[in-house]
Amino acid sequence: MSASEALQASRLAKHNSRKRVNVVAMVLCMGAMAFGLFWLAWILIETMRLGIGGLTLSIFTEMTPPPQAETGGLLNAIFGSLVMVGLATLLGTPIGVMAGVYLAEFGQKTWLGSLTRFINDILLSAPSIVIGLFIYTVVVAPMKSFSGFAGVLALALIVIPVVIRTTENMLSLIPAALREAAYALGTPKWKVVLSITLKSARAGVVTGVLLAVARISGETAPLLFTALSNQFWSSSLGDPMASLPVTIFKFALSPYENWQKLAWAGVFLITLGVLILNILARVLFRNKN
Repeated sequence: MSASEALQASRLAKHNSRKRVNVVAMVLCMGAMAFGLFWLAWILIETMRLGIGGLTLSIFTEMTPPPQAETGGLLNAIFGSLVMVGLATLLGTPIGVMAGVYLAEFGQKTWLGSLTRFINDILLSAPSIVIGLFIYTVVVAPMKSFSGFAGVLALALIVIPVVIRTTENMLSLIPAALREAAYALGTPKWKVVLSITLKSARAGVVTGVLLAVARISGETAPLLFTALSNQFWSSSLGDPMASLPVTIFKFALSPYENWQKLAWAGVFLITLGVLILNILARVLFRNKN
């Protein structure tokens, strides 16, 4: 065999080897995707089967019932979740956006920026039950009462790191040429940030906010330590407040059939809401690209 033929054979062998490795990797990837989709589909099917069956008009018009009651709903839990999630978003979003703007535009190489990123990474990966226990220690225990206000603070601490990370990443994707062109025209830095970079990244920032809302909508552990629950209607942030996740947790573990049906209906409502928020976030992100 000549040298050229040996070289060609070696190249062919390497090509076949790479092709086999590619096929194996593709099969493993497809298998992993199918495995994940199987469980996801099963969860969604069971949620729809059991949740839709428990949906009635009374869920949106009546309070959580006592055990074995013939009628009852989730009105107070739905209201409590909407109030706490909404206020936590309003509280955490401005802080997260401003911190993200500082990290992307002003604190790239400062010690304060590095420290902020480090702390934000810790908060981003911290278990939610730790955040709930922290708020319990600094708010609930001194006040000697569970409250909706404490629940809002706990959820806001979950919103903030998500918004910070998303805002910083989206602003970092804005081309430096846009900033340089504005500086060349004599535009001050604060106006460049407000009118050019932040405006250009608004779809990505909104995406981060929606993802943060989707995350806190189903959080149970922080609310168990802070807002606890309330079987009756309560609009006061100074008192214990009902929420869908905690109500689902309590009703799903009960032996009463009416509570279990309401728990599955609540699971369906939360799943539907989170699904809508994630789809909306994906659509905004796609439009951004």
